[in-house]
Amino acid sequence: MRLHVVTFGCQMSVADGEELASPLKGRGFTAVAEPDAADAIVLNTCTVRQHAEDKALSLIGRLRAWKEERPERVLIVAGCAAERLGPWIQERFPYVDLVVGAKSIEDYPKVVEQALGARFDALAETAAAFPAAAAPDKPTGWQSPHSAFVTIMRGCNYSCSYCIVPAVRGRELYRPYETVMAEARAKVAMGAKEITLLGQTVNSWAADGLKFPDLLRRAGAIEGLERLRFESPHPHFVTDEMIAAMAQTPAVCEQLHLPAQSGSDRLLKLMRRNYDSASFLAKAQRLRAAIPRVEVTTDIIVGFPSETDDDFERTLDLVRALRPSWSYTFKYSPREGTESAGMPDDVPSAVKEERLARLNEVCDALTEEALAKRVTTTVEVLDETGGFGRTRDGFKVSWGGATAGKIVPVRIASTSKRILRGDS
Repeated sequence: MRLHVVTFGCQMSVADGEELASPLKGRGFTAVAEPDAADAIVLNTCTVRQHAEDKALSLIGRLRAWKEERPERVLIVAGCAAERLGPWIQERFPYVDLVVGAKSIEDYPKVVEQALGARFDALAETAAAFPAAAAPDKPTGWQSPHSAFVTIMRGCNYSCSYCIVPAVRGRELYRPYETVMAEARAKVAMGAKEITLLGQTVNSWAADGLKFPDLLRRAGAIEGLERLRFESPHPHFVTDEMIAAMAQTPAVCEQLHLPAQSGSDRLLKLMRRNYDSASFLAKAQRLRAAIPRVEVTTDIIVGFPSETDDDFERTLDLVRALRPSWSYTFKYSPREGTESAGMPDDVPSAVKEERLARLNEVCDALTEEALAKRVTTTVEVLDETGGFGRTRDGFKVSWGGATAGKIVPVRIASTSKRILRGDS
């Protein structure tokens, strides 16, 4: 039997995609890269932004023909949009066999077996009649074996006024220390050189009398692990203890994603971000003092309700002061069920577009500057897929090598947007 996994959204969703595939792989499914070759499809959805949700719903609609071609095939829709729209999805797309929301992922193997176990038994008999497809090196929904994810917590206890995540993922749930460490050790034993610890507010993790800085130090000491990353931290939990753990643990990479969202203290309060611009920048300064080679990245939203020209200028000032090596920038759009959806969406679309263009001009210049500094230098890259990987400080590198799974020196010859190009 053959399985195709499609994941929309963040790294947490990618990690969830592996978990969603696991019980099917345990039943004998193998990965295929093309949906037409699959006997089962798992569609892992995202609802953080409307665009991601719309893409998932459009794909579900297109899969009707795939399902009608062989009705015994299995279609599972899971994840955040499934949590938010579950009953509607089942009514709108009656050929979907199972809808599982993000809050149910811990019980997912049991839910799948109870709902579809008999179907899988029957599918095993019919699937043999169709030609097998070769499994790709890295099918959609599976991670590189050399750079693996370990989820350490789910959910979020914050109430950022624009964010739907707490509603669809629930309150914070921390995985036990020994469970996290066992999974990390297992992935290293299977060949992972790099582990990324994942959570909605990953650095709020606390379990078994330990806090996130303790986990960094202990995970960083796993034998055979060469690199340790984490996504996505909340600035509130970027403490001096966490910074010290990063600086003192050799495996921890010199890169931190520090989402600012805005440089306006007034808007940060409306967003319920629990910091102001001065305290945010002070943490970035302490981080750089402790780890001089660290690269900082960020998220910025423009056009939040009531954003004025002055608010936006303060955001530009923060970006120039922070000097992120790259930035993820977004136009605000209201998400049903969030606090900000009840606020007037009063920044005109044309103004949002103009502000986003100005912001991107500043951010892109900072990225180009950071990339240019590496031209003619030699950097260490973990080759994840054979000629493509990342530096310790997070830059993507493409070159003509084929040394997957190894950390190799690459001389940088040129750059393109957000990517370093190495000598072949």
